[in-house]
Amino acid sequence: MHIHILGICGTFMGGLAALAREAGHRVTGCDAGVYPPMSDQLRSLGIDLIEGFGADQLAIAPDVFVVGNVVSRVRLPDGTPKFPLMEAILDAGKPYTSGPQWLAEHVLLGRHVLAVAGTHGKTTTTSMLAWVLEQGGKAPGFLVGGVPLDFGVSARLGDGAAFVIEADEYDTVFFDKRSKFVHYRPRTAVLNNLEFDHADIFDDLAAIERQFHHLVRTVPSTGRLVVNATEESLQRVLAQGCWSELARFGAGGEWQARGSHDVFDVLRQGEVVGRVEWELSGLHNQMNALAAIAAAEHVGVAPSDAARALGSFRNVRRRMELRGTVERSGGAITVYDDFAHHPTAIRTTLDGLRRKLDSAGKKSERILAAFEPRSNTMKLGVMAAQLPWSLESADLSFCHTAGLDWDAAAALAPMGDRAKAADAIEPLVAQIVAAAKPGDHVVCMSNGGFGGVHDKLLAALRATAAS
Repeated sequence: MHIHILGICGTFMGGLAALAREAGHRVTGCDAGVYPPMSDQLRSLGIDLIEGFGADQLAIAPDVFVVGNVVSRVRLPDGTPKFPLMEAILDAGKPYTSGPQWLAEHVLLGRHVLAVAGTHGKTTTTSMLAWVLEQGGKAPGFLVGGVPLDFGVSARLGDGAAFVIEADEYDTVFFDKRSKFVHYRPRTAVLNNLEFDHADIFDDLAAIERQFHHLVRTVPSTGRLVVNATEESLQRVLAQGCWSELARFGAGGEWQARGSHDVFDVLRQGEVVGRVEWELSGLHNQMNALAAIAAAEHVGVAPSDAARALGSFRNVRRRMELRGTVERSGGAITVYDDFAHHPTAIRTTLDGLRRKLDSAGKKSERILAAFEPRSNTMKLGVMAAQLPWSLESADLSFCHTAGLDWDAAAALAPMGDRAKAADAIEPLVAQIVAAAKPGDHVVCMSNGGFGGVHDKLLAALRATAAS
């Protein structure tokens, strides 16, 4: 089969392209931003890429056009379509489908699908679960919205029956406004947590809960729902109907943890069934681990083996990823990269680092948070009032405000001198460099490239150290 993918350079569609190519299909694609590293990765797989969405691509004549959710029927101010290829496909009556639908029909069909859903932690938990199954001899396939360090790729078919997928609640495509995960038909579904997000497509939390229940409805009676017992929103989802085995984790659930966040026993109904010893920090990662262990058991990996496997789990790129250190007299300045962008994720990330430093006897070492409100939800300013709360564990905070229609400085005003704002990367870097002291930990948080702030910050810090 020859498929031509519209929006191929997105994380999900790029992973789909890699899976299709591995399965032996001919894959071509187009996007508005064809640039490294995704373009290099795809071309290395033998996938031809075209810049833009020109209608002339209709002449490629694939068996089907696979459409990503970047595509819409939007028209530019001059009245011309923003995506002329899509208009040409519709006018010519050519076959087309969405990415999640194609994936469901050509990759997931007949597999034991383990889907990981939730507002936070999807990528990390999906990666944990794939690694546990790999170490358990299950040779799983997977599709992750990031790059697990243990695998080095975001997607593979796998030789086993299991397929682990990050189950996103974002809408499928312009002609199918259901959440992506409704297409996946999992036998094992993890519901990690649920908060309001994606304000650009959901009116309120109840609308997202309804989509989560659509997912619950697709899990068979012989399937398993692995659900965070501490989330009231998920309890409301289950109250709408549950037809599968239920495994709850966290306080009040059958699966719990006992111990510190980096060394803890795993308990099932009060009995110790495994022990996790790892380098990760934070309650959120402990909860992610419980979810992965409970899900893995459903496909035959013993909890003790799953817990042992997590001891060697190396996390995902851009999850508190160390980007570099700059030596100073009195201690190094450390720079991290993290994907956190929702206020709860920002708070969780910073709190996890604070606890790790405190437990290591480094209470005097400061945390400097650099972040940009870049997600669609944050750009709308819906959660601006939560920013001071999200940054409580940081000693100083620096906000990149470019492209915002709301006043970030006003939102951060309750923090007083602990928060600064800048409308460009260079002054932001200058602010951080001026404030940084030996022993500081600088956490850069964004769901985008953040203007290359990590390398610019490290270069500026080294320059001042040498002067």
